[in-house]
Amino acid sequence: MKASEGSSKAEEDARAYQEQQSKQRQQAEMEAKAKADEEAKLKAEATASQSTSAGGVATYATSKPGKGTFAPFWVYKDNGARGNHYYPTGWMGDYGDLKINPGNTAKVHSGTTAVKITYSAKMSQNAGWCGIYWQNPPNNWGDKKGGYNLTGAKRLSFWACGEKGGEVISEFKIGGISGEFPDSDTAMIGPIELSRKWQNYTIDLTGKDLTNIIGGFCFSASRDDNPEGFTIYVDDIVYE
Repeated sequence: MKASEGSSKAEEDARAYQEQQSKQRQQAEMEAKAKADEEAKLKAEATASQSTSAGGVATYATSKPGKGTFAPFWVYKDNGARGNHYYPTGWMGDYGDLKINPGNTAKVHSGTTAVKITYSAKMSQNAGWCGIYWQNPPNNWGDKKGGYNLTGAKRLSFWACGEKGGEVISEFKIGGISGEFPDSDTAMIGPIELSRKWQNYTIDLTGKDLTNIIGGFCFSASRDDNPEGFTIYVDDIVYE
């Protein structure tokens, strides 16, 4: 092996190691925040249950779902916002081709941050597609209890755009995770061709069973539709 080749491989290994460490740090931060949010959720549920029994209004994640007005329930509002309820931990397909920055400030719809997702289309896992689930709790593929009762929500609304325009997303969806403790239903839209300008999209939830949603939001895209990869942005993901 030539010295230059050895040096190049060492640099690639170093970059791969740094990316792995970065993902692990990000994962640890998400799990710590999820734990804190779960504790807050339990306290909120207890308070909501007491309010309901006293004649109050019950909304999502309460012991008596479907009563009263459904308040906005955020998947993502801003990076680190206390109102965020799901985490982008469910990487799928060619997950090695993905990079995500939930604290992006370069292109934002509202607030101070938006989610930036970059897909290289290098087929790191030879899958030919990629995707990410926002889950509760993190890394929940239906093997543990979690999620929220979102009964009363009529739609999931979000804003999205592409870096260049023309990026094709196979589907945006909610739910669909199976397992011992599965999502209670699923709904989706797609395929969607993104514009360079922010556009609002909605997933209709009319008639859906929302009693247990652990996959709060998801996207998937194929290499066939995006042979050169893409950079896309998503913001203001909310159940209404």
